[in-house]
Amino acid sequence: MTTPGQEEKRYDPRDTTLKFVNRPDDLDPLHVCLRAEMSCGHAVTPESLTGWCRSLLDQGQYKFKCPAIEADTHEKCDAVWSYQEVRRLAVLTAEEMQHFEENMARLAAAEYCEVKSCPGCNTYVERDDFTDLKFQCTICVADKKPAFQFCWQCLKPWKGRAPRSDRCDNDGCVNHDLEILKICKTTSLPEVQGVDTCPSIRACPTCGQRVEHDKTGCKNIICPRCQVEFCFVCLKLTPDCLETSSYFLPCTDGVAPRQTSIPVWHRD
Repeated sequence: MTTPGQEEKRYDPRDTTLKFVNRPDDLDPLHVCLRAEMSCGHAVTPESLTGWCRSLLDQGQYKFKCPAIEADTHEKCDAVWSYQEVRRLAVLTAEEMQHFEENMARLAAAEYCEVKSCPGCNTYVERDDFTDLKFQCTICVADKKPAFQFCWQCLKPWKGRAPRSDRCDNDGCVNHDLEILKICKTTSLPEVQGVDTCPSIRACPTCGQRVEHDKTGCKNIICPRCQVEFCFVCLKLTPDCLETSSYFLPCTDGVAPRQTSIPVWHRD
């Protein structure tokens, strides 16, 4: 999306590295300037591609997926575009590249590491001990500031006994992921026999990452964070589940109830 006074980005028709197409923009049909084809086969313009990918970053997603609807199946494409492809076909400016890369790095770090901004010095810090919510900022200590200990969950000055992994004694200190697990809707897995009602959101039994099933294929999914495969129904790791069941048959232990705690990732 262009701002007032900013010239709309367009492709150079002499650019032989791009495949230009004479069909509507799949992201925004109102864009009528020259379109190019993405690796997934859908047509875009620099402005529509920039706008879509920027909206994904604003939603906390750093993997760029195609939202176009397939004409034959009427399902979302969901092909993943590399940043290199997005940067080139969105014709990102230097300012846009800085915005994209800074946010991609921040979001990726937040997914794979326990990283938050210290409320004392506003510096991003990483937590190593996942069993204790009480955290002392090493940056504050290094800068010889007064020792600042805060709650990793609510980001308020620590209150109460420690160590604790559930909450501190501050009012309103709750684990929002755990609340979501408690109140999420139920779903079904149409291709798995006997799974008509199952919590729609689970915490990975290995790392605690919140995940959902897309309701297609078998009952097992691979966690996007730790890459460990587990059964969405019984919450066992896939090898353990398959000892007494199979990918499309009911689990011998049935559907695991809603989780009341989130597993802590013990990384070696």
